[in-house]
Amino acid sequence: MRFSTLDISIFVAFFALVLSISMYKSRKEKTGEDYFLAGRNLLWPFISLSLIAANISSEHFVGMSGQGAGSVGLAIASYEWLAAITLVFVAFFFLPKFLSSGIYTIPEFLEYRYNSTARGIMAFYTMIIYVGVTIASVLYSGALALKTIFDVDLTQSIWAIGAVAALYTIWGGLKAVAWADLFQGSALILGGIVVMVLAFIAVGGVQEFFQTNSDKLHMILPKDHPVLPWTALVIGLWIPNLYYWGLNQFITQRSLAAKSLKHGQLGIIFAAGLKLLIPFIIVMPGIMAFQLYGNQMSGSGGTADAAYPLLIRNLVPGGLRGFMLAAIAGAVISTLASMLNSASTIFTMDLFKRYWKQDASQRAIITMGRVTTFIFVMIGCVIAPQLGHPRFQGIFNYIQEFQGYISPGILGAFLFGLLIKRAPQAAGVAALMLNPLIYGFLAWQFGDIAFLNRMAITFGVIILVMTVITLLRPLEKPMVMPVRETFDMRPAPAVKYLGIAVVLITITLYIIFW
Repeated sequence: MRFSTLDISIFVAFFALVLSISMYKSRKEKTGEDYFLAGRNLLWPFISLSLIAANISSEHFVGMSGQGAGSVGLAIASYEWLAAITLVFVAFFFLPKFLSSGIYTIPEFLEYRYNSTARGIMAFYTMIIYVGVTIASVLYSGALALKTIFDVDLTQSIWAIGAVAALYTIWGGLKAVAWADLFQGSALILGGIVVMVLAFIAVGGVQEFFQTNSDKLHMILPKDHPVLPWTALVIGLWIPNLYYWGLNQFITQRSLAAKSLKHGQLGIIFAAGLKLLIPFIIVMPGIMAFQLYGNQMSGSGGTADAAYPLLIRNLVPGGLRGFMLAAIAGAVISTLASMLNSASTIFTMDLFKRYWKQDASQRAIITMGRVTTFIFVMIGCVIAPQLGHPRFQGIFNYIQEFQGYISPGILGAFLFGLLIKRAPQAAGVAALMLNPLIYGFLAWQFGDIAFLNRMAITFGVIILVMTVITLLRPLEKPMVMPVRETFDMRPAPAVKYLGIAVVLITITLYIIFW
């Protein structure tokens, strides 16, 4: 793809602006709370846009758009629209409990609810997944997306993405990440809208699009569908959704840094509203790409993953290409920066300070956070180029399969522990220990079952085991959770109505596209 001088100038200017402002705003971080949680002073616009920027990455522009163009169609939007409902649940159920306890990390909460063993197990699991799976996956898939769309070198892109993300994350921690996300999240949404509008014009308008692609505009697919059967939609999809949006450190860290419950809930609810837009700016353009260039995708050497790249190559004029490159690269860098910051937070607060140096000074805590961020990005950049090997069966499969080894158990431990007050310590530890064993057995013996259904089975078995343990050895009295007395726990006056509105809009969208 050709880039004009204007394209290159826009790209360079965008990242110069992002880096300079994010690093300037985070230049005075002096304590661990400053570095890892932005001084617990984030306002709702930063929380909402940072949530979106951390979430949206290359797998959306290539993978999700490609699934829309392929056999799944609009149904792949369930990952986004059900996430909106999940975020509402997180805002009203998880967030108040997390903020009132004053935790730095999600594993820390398990120590208060169960014991230090549960915290250590979750921290260890999370570190393995972040460093060995998600960081490397984001680097590889991001570089692959840039190579596919803009024809740039894969390995060079991996190291460039890692370098930019590490630069401002090492410098300023979460505050730098949040400021960068403010620009990169906005550019992402704006760029997506531009491509959507150009695609609608190319296919002859909205009415023509809906008439021509009516067979792809269904949210509910048959139970034997190989990718997203309705059974997985009803049961299995909620498990990775609740884990990802409520208990995944790299997503929840910005809401843990909220200035008050009001700002935390408003930020999450506004992010839920933005999630409703994502299918319109990513999935529907994928379907339009198939309408326009289906012969190129289905022909020899073609693939549905080329949907979004084809739109940019054929529809986006010179000048705007530089902005789209910045928007997509920024989406990848935002996700990576959030993962690096969260991985270093968990290592520093849950492992280093908890087990190795409990009397660590604030300076030592920040130094450890910076050193581990650098180490993690280097490991990711070394692993990432290997992920294209056929043995990994695609990057999406690689991520989801490994997440299945931890997410049902973590979700079970949290939900059961929060709802069943007399669940003993052994129940939480058992949930975490059994997850990889149960899911591993299912993957070995029943690999033909959709991974979402395997997650649902694992979750069900874990809840059963926790129930039995609780019935046999219930706590004599519930665990006492810590409370931050000075923290403002007053919710926004209208936040519950905004949450209800998001849920109703989501249900309406499902009815429209049934």
